[in-house]
Amino acid sequence: MVASKTTILTENDILNSLQEVMDPEIPVLSVVDLGIIEDIIINDDSVTVMMLPTFTACPAIKIMQAQIREKVMSLGYSDVEVRVDDSTAWHSDRMTEEGKQKLEAFGLGTPLRHGGEFDLNAIENSKCPHCLSANTTMNSLFGSTLCRSMHYCFDCRQGFERFKPL
Repeated sequence: MVASKTTILTENDILNSLQEVMDPEIPVLSVVDLGIIEDIIINDDSVTVMMLPTFTACPAIKIMQAQIREKVMSLGYSDVEVRVDDSTAWHSDRMTEEGKQKLEAFGLGTPLRHGGEFDLNAIENSKCPHCLSANTTMNSLFGSTLCRSMHYCFDCRQGFERFKPL
């Protein structure tokens, strides 16, 4: 769908198009599934997208900003700004259930909903994305990125990373 003088796109139209913008670190997960799109403001021919970083020092922020801007511009908007909103903290409860299913299919363990209350137990105990067993252990609190931890499944004997509850 391309915006024109006769086509008026809604925030929902833009949000749906952002389903095609994938997290560069987890290429099966869109920025929408990740829950980092905080707001979309349309004002005539300009669009401002507010995005939340999963971590302040996330190395993928600039890449995602550029990809989001490019995608919205492809809809016909000439003035697109993608702002990082540091005033609201991202948390793993913002991830969609569909996004969590995509993570498991990708081989990553998923965070449980926590409503803002969790402890180290919630991070340590994880379901294996390969065999769905809970007979697992955490090997390291930190994985290949800050938002992941390293685990091992005693049943299928596979190591896996898990997206941490945050």
